[in-house]
Amino acid sequence: MTYDNLLLHREDGIAVITLNRPARRNALSLQLMRELICCLDHIDRERTAKAVILAAAGKVFSSGHDLSEMTNRDVSAYRETFDVCSQLMLRIQSISQPVIAEVQGTATAAGCQLVATCDLAIASDQANFATPGVRIGLFCTTPMVALSRAIGRKRALQMLLTGEPIAARVAADWGLINAVVSHGELSAATRALARRIGEASPLTVNIGKQAYYEQIDLDQRRAYAYAKEVMTTNALAQDAQEGISAFLEKRVPCWSGK
Repeated sequence: MTYDNLLLHREDGIAVITLNRPARRNALSLQLMRELICCLDHIDRERTAKAVILAAAGKVFSSGHDLSEMTNRDVSAYRETFDVCSQLMLRIQSISQPVIAEVQGTATAAGCQLVATCDLAIASDQANFATPGVRIGLFCTTPMVALSRAIGRKRALQMLLTGEPIAARVAADWGLINAVVSHGELSAATRALARRIGEASPLTVNIGKQAYYEQIDLDQRRAYAYAKEVMTTNALAQDAQEGISAFLEKRVPCWSGK
């Protein structure tokens, strides 16, 4: 498949999607967001990739929404933009494969939201993160949803109300990203993480990913009630029985995806 704003290639069971609007700081235009949803749909249906890396061309990971599309529009146009953005964020978390953000540079506003939404994220030590909408009169309300769930109320509000950027190491301390590496090690680090995930049963990874997002906003009692049913069903799967047997027999499991 070909896209105007993305590149897609595969590396040993890893699907690598690259945002490819460097001249526009990889701004999330309506077309780019729709292409990204389409690309994720394709990867999910195809099921050959065990993990997805979301990277970006150029020096900026993503500057957020394309502001050239945000002036002198009517209410339906603005609703469409934020509706498609919400669909994109939900799709990232609903596909079978874990999505790893590879953040080489600045991620602001909806670009920061994109990082916060991805299942995992590794950043270069040259990266930084901000939600500066308050500075231009458009509060980062939809980025707030992902950001507050990733780093908590006080830290999210600090970023949202001041618009000030935080460095990659602060983002790691706050839980926005998983790790910081030197710029030259970024690609190798994300691929090492993707390959490690790929060693597990794809079926089990999918079950776990979907269960995580289902239970995270439930109260504890309902979360346990839900999780025990998922784990019971998981235990009946061929891959679970194979994995347990392989562990007991001290051998490498052979996954069937069933």
